[in-house]
Amino acid sequence: MRIKLIFDEKEEVLAELFDTGCAKAIYDILPIEANLNTWGDEFYFSIPLEYPLDETATLKVKAGDIGYWPPGKAMAIFFGPTPASVDENPVPASEVNIIGRLLEDPAKLKKFKKFKKIKIVSL
Repeated sequence: MRIKLIFDEKEEVLAELFDTGCAKAIYDILPIEANLNTWGDEFYFSIPLEYPLDETATLKVKAGDIGYWPPGKAMAIFFGPTPASVDENPVPASEVNIIGRLLEDPAKLKKFKKFKKIKIVSL
């Protein structure tokens, strides 16, 4: 399920959602518009979905992974180290469902930290 992430109506990044229940539930409520929050090299933002941890739940994520964080009813986009990291790999605040991945270089997002809004649309 291909999607487009649009930052401040200026920059676009292509991504895909995987074939999981959580990812499908998110795809079904697109488009989503939200205010961006930053935690190290992670963007997270609330979405109108409540979904439990599933079989993909993990603390082991890589730059480029997209997760759903149940405690915050939020999506998370990982593009580098977070405050919980011990090396260059991101570490979420707690377990996330892995729902997708960026189809472009995650490092591209580092220059988007000044942006305030995100819109996610299906392709």
